Amino acid sequence: MTAHVMVPPVIVVPETAPFSPEQRAWLSGFLAAAVTPDLFGGGAVSVETPATTAGPAVILANNDEAPWHDPAMPIDERMKLAGSKPLAPRLMAAMAQQDCGQCGYNCADYANALFEKKEERLNLCAPGGKDTARMLKALAEEIGANNTPAAVKSVGTQPAASAPGTSRETAVQARFLGRRKLNAEGSEKDTWHIDFDLSQSGLDYTVGDSFGIFPRNELGLVDQIIAMLGASHVTELRGRTLREVLRDDVSLGLAPDSLFELLTFITGGKLREKARALAHGDDPDGDATTLDVLGVLQKFTGIRPHPEAFVDALEPMQPRLYSISSSPKAAAGQLSLTVDAVRYVIGKRKRLGVASTFLADRVWPGEALNVYVQKAHNFALPADPNIPVIMIGPGTGVAPFRAFLQERQATNAPGKNWLFFGHQHQMSDFFYREEFDALQTKGVLTRLSLAWSRDGAQKFYVQDRMREVGAAIWQWLAEGAHFYICGDAKRMAKDVEAALVDIVSQHGVRSTEEAIAYVSGLKKVGRYQADVY
Repeated sequence: MTAHVMVPPVIVVPETAPFSPEQRAWLSGFLAAAVTPDLFGGGAVSVETPATTAGPAVILANNDEAPWHDPAMPIDERMKLAGSKPLAPRLMAAMAQQDCGQCGYNCADYANALFEKKEERLNLCAPGGKDTARMLKALAEEIGANNTPAAVKSVGTQPAASAPGTSRETAVQARFLGRRKLNAEGSEKDTWHIDFDLSQSGLDYTVGDSFGIFPRNELGLVDQIIAMLGASHVTELRGRTLREVLRDDVSLGLAPDSLFELLTFITGGKLREKARALAHGDDPDGDATTLDVLGVLQKFTGIRPHPEAFVDALEPMQPRLYSISSSPKAAAGQLSLTVDAVRYVIGKRKRLGVASTFLADRVWPGEALNVYVQKAHNFALPADPNIPVIMIGPGTGVAPFRAFLQERQATNAPGKNWLFFGHQHQMSDFFYREEFDALQTKGVLTRLSLAWSRDGAQKFYVQDRMREVGAAIWQWLAEGAHFYICGDAKRMAKDVEAALVDIVSQHGVRSTEEAIAYVSGLKKVGRYQADVY
């Protein structure tokens, strides 16, 4: 029998109403979204099936029915909110809620793909880490008990076959061109502008997309692990040397439960009890959240797994996604990234961000890397070039907005552009200063608002600058401006949204509840878009 897809009602605010054309368009979309929330922005569609259809209705995951879709919310709170929901929404609640696309899906679609048995891999949510993997493993036991009606399909899931360079499964090679440091002397950060040559790769992209890179582990770390195993660098494994496999194929970061499970089979006594506890998610020594693969071998000194069993117990190397910071219209055949090199110390050991320090230290001009373009999920410039845009991008969050501005300049878009940028120190951390000054001179960058958190007696952030110019932000929104944010998901993005709610409440003369509803309406109609991580 044919399923009938529900169609949203057409709600139009009359032209006689006391609103501008942009306000009428927004209000019409907001009211339609409020009436039929399941039809906007989610990972599934609502489907009506005839009364004679056998079996209960199947409920898939979607953003609009997900109060846990908040990257700042801890997983235990998300799972509590989803506790009474069907399986697919609970699977979604286990995800990191960033919709980053690193897994090849957004969060709702990944959950639906698992539920519908279109995807078997439970370890693709890199931002969610071990907490997500453990929860998905527990929930996966329920999947086999579900018979999903063929008529119910989720929207936007990963296609069976993707074109070359459009997914992690179909990566192609692109050449690294070079890098230049963006911080001046005295900065506490280590940030790099990275360039790639796409001319021979067959790749193309649009502003707002992300670039996936398969990095390589640092050889010093690899060699320490081989020494701890008591193995030879040239031990043959998977048709290659052990050193090559550890460098290229597996994650050497946070130790997976499977590694602890392996240790329970090759040790005994208290060490075995400790390995079993760690495999079950316990933390007997208070170090579980920082134990990487080398740390495990150091913790269980003298235990030497066979190299083949050891490698099989590790997670595969995951690609890393970076927001693209260039427009193809400004530099044909090239692509740029803006990357913070992550370096930190735990105990007495220096730790390195795998991909960030790979790009900053360990790849050289001319080398070919395995890469792909991850198409943006609801993060793009307005189709109408006349629409103003407000962009909030502190630190490396400025990356996609550099691309937006290049695009608007290349296409002679008449719409106004307002960028908020912030970092620690103006003298050492003002990325792309010369470019932004030139764009202001040319009239492409209408307003540039800056916030330096360490230059004054008190810390000052982009959300503080927003409140200072709240009346102007409200005026731009009233003119139909689109609002964008890129950067830290757990703190900055939440603080920026709170500042926007305060601005709408104060300058739009609304209650807090009405201001929250207004911002929610902006999200539903695509006027508030976020790229957070």
